[in-house]
Amino acid sequence: MTRPVQLATGVWRIPTVGSDLVNSFAFEEPDGSLTLVDTGIKRVGPRNVVRGLAAMGRRPDEVHRILLTHAHFDHAGGAAGVVRRTGAALLAHEEEAQWPGRGRTPPMRRVSLLRTVLDATRPKLEKVEVGSTFREGDLLDVAGGLRVLHTPGHTAGHCSFLHEPTGVLITGDSLFNWFDRMAYSYALFCSDVPLSRQTADRLAEVDYEVAAFTHGPEIRDRAREKVREFLRAHTRPR
Repeated sequence: MTRPVQLATGVWRIPTVGSDLVNSFAFEEPDGSLTLVDTGIKRVGPRNVVRGLAAMGRRPDEVHRILLTHAHFDHAGGAAGVVRRTGAALLAHEEEAQWPGRGRTPPMRRVSLLRTVLDATRPKLEKVEVGSTFREGDLLDVAGGLRVLHTPGHTAGHCSFLHEPTGVLITGDSLFNWFDRMAYSYALFCSDVPLSRQTADRLAEVDYEVAAFTHGPEIRDRAREKVREFLRAHTRPR
């Protein structure tokens, strides 16, 4: 497994698949505890999160909270396993919170034969209850302040997060950066493609220094400018 990458003081990216194909994140709290964002896939996510913490010199029992960007299997599939290993509370957006408890991923709204096949074959979640929820605009008490940016469309409760003290933005699946190539969420996996692309524009409106992707490596140099350039180049007139 690739070692964790420090994005800013007290903020880490933990690869859970490959070097950056699927990422989780860790925030160090003033009291020494940790908050995680996302948990990877069920099969390897919990194991690689624990290994990532060990590489940081930290223990699973130091994790007190886990936030989800959304409840797809590659982000929430490892949630139950990480909760078991850490004893941490699980949090999600109020429109997303039902899915982990039901052991299901959010439904796709547009019907097609391929999507029907995908819905029938995609991995299910191991049931785990969300303890509390958050909503658009909340400033969560995470490492000095983590702002919730509700960016629906990939799923109804999909969120990005802005860590205001360090200027690290976690895009969630609003934007991908696989192989250093920025892209919108893939239409096949979105509940509402136009909405997903529309709400991704929010990532051009806030200030940040580092763009951290749940899929792909972070951007440190001119991060906001590069995200804005991508969005301007791909936004269609409404």
